[in-house]
Amino acid sequence: MSATTTTMTTTTTTTTTPITMPITTTTTRMPYTTTPTTMPTTTPTMMPPTTPTMMPTTTMMPTTTMLYTTTPTSLPPSTLSSTKATADYPAPVEVCKSRPLDLVFIIDSSRSVRPAEFEKVKVFLSDMVDSLDVGIDATRVGLVNYASTVNIEFHLKTFTNKADLKRAFPRVEPLSTGTMTGLAIKTAMEKAFTEESGARAANKNIPKVAIIVTDGRPQDTVEEVSASARAVGIEIYAVGVDRADMKSLQAMASQPLDDHVFYVETYGVIEKLTSKFRESLCGIDACSLRHDCEHECVNNFNSYYCKCREGYVLNLDKKTCSQAKGSSLCHA
Repeated sequence: MSATTTTMTTTTTTTTTPITMPITTTTTRMPYTTTPTTMPTTTPTMMPPTTPTMMPTTTMMPTTTMLYTTTPTSLPPSTLSSTKATADYPAPVEVCKSRPLDLVFIIDSSRSVRPAEFEKVKVFLSDMVDSLDVGIDATRVGLVNYASTVNIEFHLKTFTNKADLKRAFPRVEPLSTGTMTGLAIKTAMEKAFTEESGARAANKNIPKVAIIVTDGRPQDTVEEVSASARAVGIEIYAVGVDRADMKSLQAMASQPLDDHVFYVETYGVIEKLTSKFRESLCGIDACSLRHDCEHECVNNFNSYYCKCREGYVLNLDKKTCSQAKGSSLCHA
């Protein structure tokens, strides 16, 4: 016990005085033994078990501080990384992979569309492309630019990856006066949606989609040419901005109109339509839900059809396959 007392009284100038301390002094200080660390040399022999043995453990133990730091030190890395991911690197846009498309944008760049507004249109196009699975065997994208004249900026076969496609949008320049929307639709139907321009053959069952963006009233007729485009399988979406004529938008668009006609008050909010188009263009991956195809299932709009492997033909039930006549397939 004396060794323990000597260790705890390193701050005292002499260690012999506790032996000569009067008993009365110790008795008068007994009520204050709850804080022995302030005067450790006054009562070393009176309370050795409680104060000297307990206090060194609490004061000397650095592990109590270490225990409290283990939890905070493990949290900051994940917290910081998640903050950096949202601030510097926005969450990636969900990409539609349920069906490929032959998609042609038809944009109005007449004088009524101010330069700053035209820039917003190009941002909208870029955002739209972000949500699509672009590729030679996926979605192909073309662009028709129009005013009083029509210019095909690039064809469906021009770009085969998303990066090159997005770099092309900033290079598009507005044209002149006039709003020849009917002529633009006709040009898209006859030149942009052809196999020579990169559109897939009809028997491939790849949806052909045109998205028209305009802020004015057409200066030519749109009813007939739009009907012709729809008749050959082109699905038309019409986006009106500001002063756009609603009747003309409805005359151009496919049915049902509620799903194919959109209107925004300014070009400043046109990017809000991106999510709506993502829902419409992606459709439902019907093959992933349920199908009865014996060999292969192919998504088609919000439905599906069955396909047989090479050397087989589809039976009348459109689901099962039989070996083609004359086929020399080897079976194990």
